Amino acid sequence: MTTVRVRHGAAALAAAVLLSGTATLAYAAPSPAPSPVIPAGLYGTKDPTYDGVWRQSLAFMAQQVSGVEPNRKAVDWLLKQQCDSGGFASYRPDPARTCDPKTLLDTNATAVAVQALSGVDRPEAAEPGTDPVSKAMGAGAAWLKGVQNEDGGWGYNPGAPSDANSTSLVVSALAATGHRPGEIRSSGGKTPYDALLGFAIPCDAKEGAGAFAYQPDPKTGALVANGDATAAAVLAGLGKDLQTRGARPEQKPTCATGGKPSVERAARNGAAYLVNSLAGTGHLDLPPMPGAATTAPQPDIGNTADAVIALGAAGHIGMATGALEWLKQNSAAWARENGPAAWAQLVLAAHTVGADARDFGGVDLVQQLNATGPAPKSLPLEEGTQQRETEEEPGFNVWLAVAVFLVAGMGIGFLLSGRKRDRQR
Repeated sequence: MTTVRVRHGAAALAAAVLLSGTATLAYAAPSPAPSPVIPAGLYGTKDPTYDGVWRQSLAFMAQQVSGVEPNRKAVDWLLKQQCDSGGFASYRPDPARTCDPKTLLDTNATAVAVQALSGVDRPEAAEPGTDPVSKAMGAGAAWLKGVQNEDGGWGYNPGAPSDANSTSLVVSALAATGHRPGEIRSSGGKTPYDALLGFAIPCDAKEGAGAFAYQPDPKTGALVANGDATAAAVLAGLGKDLQTRGARPEQKPTCATGGKPSVERAARNGAAYLVNSLAGTGHLDLPPMPGAATTAPQPDIGNTADAVIALGAAGHIGMATGALEWLKQNSAAWARENGPAAWAQLVLAAHTVGADARDFGGVDLVQQLNATGPAPKSLPLEEGTQQRETEEEPGFNVWLAVAVFLVAGMGIGFLLSGRKRDRQR
């Protein structure tokens, strides 16, 4: 779902030089990688090749739930990343160049960009819906519907096999922007919910009961539980999005067996799986990478934050408490390393369950997020108070009311009364 994307480039190769008169091989020291050029308006300092639009969009969404309005330069950067077709690539270093058939468009980036733009300030336009932000949203949603797979779902790139994460992100984005995903049918007559149910593991399965798989195994068709896919599918199946508030009252998680479940029932089954997965340690695990020195699973901080959002959306805020406390104690160093998308995940998780994002284990998540990009256009009152006071023009800040009363036989007196102006903060 909102997991921070990490793509590893090819390792630099050392050039072997055969020294004259010897058989010794000398290896040149690898040249340091050049620092990435970060365009004005983009959040973060790392190479944006694989996540520029993603991290920008998540930053916007996290700021929006925190009462922060993004800098206009940042909004313009995101708008310029969109292709004429309505789709977004992961990142376009030269947005002035027209997209062509070689431009690799990205359903995930498009989905989060559409949702992020739905919450930014829209400039006035002569006709409703004709401002640049509204037009970008509409074009993005239309593009997503136009690249729907025959099975009703979406893959990471257009034409790729459907997967639970991409399908869920698109469903949540469309729902957040006023569309009805259940009514969007592919050329094969399938809806996105048909695709999602194809990734759901039955509650009577021996392993991964209630979870969602990322994709069926291409050879056997087997479904293997995936925490990230499950968290994403829970949100989509419940008709929720990344900026959701937790549902109340508290509900008991259950995994229902028997018959084909509805998409909502499958989502609630997925929530029950997440509750069980978090129960022991308070976090989800990241399987070891192939060839890694250690085979022990490591805590998966990003997907744990996603799981907190999913459980809050399903009405299991109490069940997410352990994971939330674990995140408060263990996420700050990870977020500093991974940048704006990581800070945004934590802000969104805190928002969903009603935690204080400005004191998250002693860390102000919103402040840390804002610091990764252009200074926001506006800040919440508690952040902006000092700035507003210093920007006020000099002059009187009190007003004087004068009441004149004529007292018979005693002349004229004046009663002066003043009071300070009340300020809304």
